[in-house]
Amino acid sequence: MSGAVDAKAYAAVDLGASSGRVMVGRVGADRLDLTEAHRFPNRPVRTPDGLRWDVLALYAGVLDGLRAAGPVDSVGVDSWAVDHGLLDADGALLGNPVHYRDARTEGVAERVWATLPAAELYAATGLQYAPFNTLYQLLAARGTAQFAAARRLLLIPDLLTYWLTGEQGTELTNASTTQLIDPRTRDWSREVADRLGIDLGLFAPLRRPGDAAGLLRPEVLEETGLAGPVPVTAVGSHDTASAVAAVPASDERFAYICTGTWSLAGLELPAPVLTEESRAANFTNELGLDGTVRYLRNIMGLWLLQECVRAWGEPDLGELLRAAARVPALRSVVDAGDAAFLAPGRMPERIAEACRASGQPVPRTPAEVTRCILDSLALAHRAAVEEAQRLAGHPVDVVHVVGGGTRNALLCQLTADACGLPVVAGPTEAAALGNVLVQARAHGLVGDLAGMRRLVARTQPPARYEPRGGTARWRAAGARLADR
Repeated sequence: MSGAVDAKAYAAVDLGASSGRVMVGRVGADRLDLTEAHRFPNRPVRTPDGLRWDVLALYAGVLDGLRAAGPVDSVGVDSWAVDHGLLDADGALLGNPVHYRDARTEGVAERVWATLPAAELYAATGLQYAPFNTLYQLLAARGTAQFAAARRLLLIPDLLTYWLTGEQGTELTNASTTQLIDPRTRDWSREVADRLGIDLGLFAPLRRPGDAAGLLRPEVLEETGLAGPVPVTAVGSHDTASAVAAVPASDERFAYICTGTWSLAGLELPAPVLTEESRAANFTNELGLDGTVRYLRNIMGLWLLQECVRAWGEPDLGELLRAAARVPALRSVVDAGDAAFLAPGRMPERIAEACRASGQPVPRTPAEVTRCILDSLALAHRAAVEEAQRLAGHPVDVVHVVGGGTRNALLCQLTADACGLPVVAGPTEAAALGNVLVQARAHGLVGDLAGMRRLVARTQPPARYEPRGGTARWRAAGARLADR
């Protein structure tokens, strides 16, 4: 183990859909440890205009976190995808960014497809259909006074980086979720933009993970107590890109599931899969580090359980999961990728309604609803992992689960059972670790992507779950959903 004198400290600003955190990673030749400097809530606000992110509160949390972090050698920012702030000609933010769960994009995709058919759009960008894709948000905003005044669009991590440094850029891994990037060229799709009348001049120049993104402004140094100069480094600013970079895989024969509010389940590939069959299966091709493609499916994730827990008055989660483990398996399942579960509110009732509509037993207690959710997520994980292998011609031997869901041992075991493959769970803070590692690599402390993963494997011991009981019952449960 290298001594502390050899290690450098990196601040990872990691913003999730329900909370933000500033983590400090210390990296040396054989050292990678992570400590939490500050954690803060991310609470969307419903205004008369719709659902908005409180981005000023997030920025204040970032500044508080950097103050708590103490001296660091670099800062990197990652967050969720697709959402953005609009700036006027003076660089001032034009209102709070719209939340991807806002209803403003309803019906927009159909209008887009009338001009650019869905099959052609997928062949050009490789992005799965989701109603909140940045492309649809842009077209929903067209005609508003705010959009007319906009001269720059910055995705959420790029907006915070701009406030920290005064420098504007568009980091590539997050840009690939806008539905305006060609995953083959790893550059803007001018054909898509031209056909839909989108001005790519709204976007700042593209950056790649590891690029310099500026220095902390003097005012930020003063507010945080940091001594400059402190560089800001572009990382995989889509949190899933950072999380996948920290998957402790030993070779390419792995699937991953990044778990949290969403489950992102898929493969790491050297090239996109742009077939019509892939589009019909709703797989996306997002860009990762070092020329990789994150070929994955978005699944609703632990959002389903988070919303239920909120509706139940925040019961003890450990007790709830223990009770759910005693509920008979696969009694009732729902489609965990169904957009019907996207909006907040009434989640226990909506899950019960879905079970009733499909002729399954209706879960009535919190434990029964929780078991339904976890079984349904494991079933969705199984479907995504199986279909990704088939569509990409890329077999796997193991499923790596990273992110917040690694704390949920029942979900990890059910995922192993459903997939019929070992599940290696960890690290929990994969996005922050990937963020830190890209910064460390930019400063010459770690090597290539495989070297980054070896360092994670050596320093972040995972848990392992072996599959139990065969997969026949999971196949049968999947057939029940398919027959609805």
